[in-house]
Amino acid sequence: MSENRTGTQSNQQQLKRNLKSRHIAMISLGGTIGTGLFLASGASIAEAGPGGALVAYAVIGIMVYFLMTSLGEMAAYMPTSGSFSTYATKFVDPAFGFAMGWNYWYNWAITIAAEISAVSLIMKFWFPDSSSVLWIILFIAVVLTFNLLSVRAYGESEYWFAMIKVATVIVFIVVSFLMIFGILGGNDPVGFENFIVGDAPFNGGFFAIFGIFLAAGFSFQGTELLGITAGETDDPGKNIPRAVRSVFWRILLFYILAILAIGLLIPYTDPRLLSEDIAVSPFTLVFDKIGIAFAASVMNAIILTAMLSAGNSGLYASSRMLWQLAVDGKAPKIFAKLSKNGIPVYALLATLAVGSLAFLSSFFGDGVVYMWLLNASGLSGFIAWVGIAISHYRFRRALIVQGRGVDQLPYKAKFFPFGPLFALAVCIIVILGQNYTAFTGGSIDWYGVTVSYIGIPLFLILWLGYKIRHKTKVVPLDKCDLDHE
Repeated sequence: MSENRTGTQSNQQQLKRNLKSRHIAMISLGGTIGTGLFLASGASIAEAGPGGALVAYAVIGIMVYFLMTSLGEMAAYMPTSGSFSTYATKFVDPAFGFAMGWNYWYNWAITIAAEISAVSLIMKFWFPDSSSVLWIILFIAVVLTFNLLSVRAYGESEYWFAMIKVATVIVFIVVSFLMIFGILGGNDPVGFENFIVGDAPFNGGFFAIFGIFLAAGFSFQGTELLGITAGETDDPGKNIPRAVRSVFWRILLFYILAILAIGLLIPYTDPRLLSEDIAVSPFTLVFDKIGIAFAASVMNAIILTAMLSAGNSGLYASSRMLWQLAVDGKAPKIFAKLSKNGIPVYALLATLAVGSLAFLSSFFGDGVVYMWLLNASGLSGFIAWVGIAISHYRFRRALIVQGRGVDQLPYKAKFFPFGPLFALAVCIIVILGQNYTAFTGGSIDWYGVTVSYIGIPLFLILWLGYKIRHKTKVVPLDKCDLDHE
């Protein structure tokens, strides 16, 4: 163990700690504000009604808050680019850490593919007869270029990408509520008319709300990026807690207010919310509603920026995770090599190779492939969150058992142990029940089961395979490695 840790230290010194507090805050925002808010929110409102969508996003938001505080506590105390994989290895079981690392790499690699697929759909808003392959190649090249720059350059580019999205969401919320109160748009105040139309605000009851938990969870994925950035952050003990406090509330506020605005302006029965043409965003529909034709094009351009930004952050996170796995001897050594700028080039290229799955969209239909990738990635993200909750619970218990106490922590998670236990319970419930309808029909929908649950056997194969081969055991609390130097 000591040799592995020493090797990790030696390699981590080559990573450039050039990310500032504003960078990591915006990287987390950039990884989160993307397809989930701009595209998937419409389908959530259509399926569960505006009230149901709000409840689902609020519950998942509370869960993510607890996860953020858990991760923030560990990342501020022990900053590492391996994040969840390293913590799971040290505080739970090396096999669990191995599976966590590869699961998270897979999660973001598939997310990159999903973002790139969505990019081709957005481009067809302007160029309907163009080839998906052309846009996929172009955006892979752009994202790769950003990530091949120095980490400071990457952080700066992502900062401005995220600024565009944040400004857009703020403008959207302000304009929407001006329309709702009849100040803008030349119409009478909308009020709560659309919020109570038909079966609204809750359409389909509890199970409809439960059914969109996965979409809500996918929307919030990316908040955990601050754990990955810890390895390249200057003064992580100060900057990580600051990011935890600021990012979560911004994201929650943006999502809750945006979904409320959409639910008030567009009735959940509007078929466009469920359109297979996912390039028609509910944000675009709102701007169309006030009769500004060019605003729809501007909005789609901003959505395009969001796709690029989310893919950019995803490639950063997954490549750093793959690099750390290689440093720890859990991935081929070639992925541990860094360029003179401290960039894991081979890890970047391997991750983008998986992103080439986006090419499938040109052969099997953009919308179908996009939703398949969305589901696969969403489940992997929940598995990663389960790992964060378990790791934090054992980390805090190990501190007490080893007599270190919590006073030495740069940042302490509130509501422990309720926070990680609540997050763990919600994540497990969503993972197991995300596609319960596949089992409730006359016969089991095996295709639906495969699409929805493929992440579970993949994770178990990684975990148990490593455990059997290396004969690993759960690390006793008094033996957990709490050294952070």
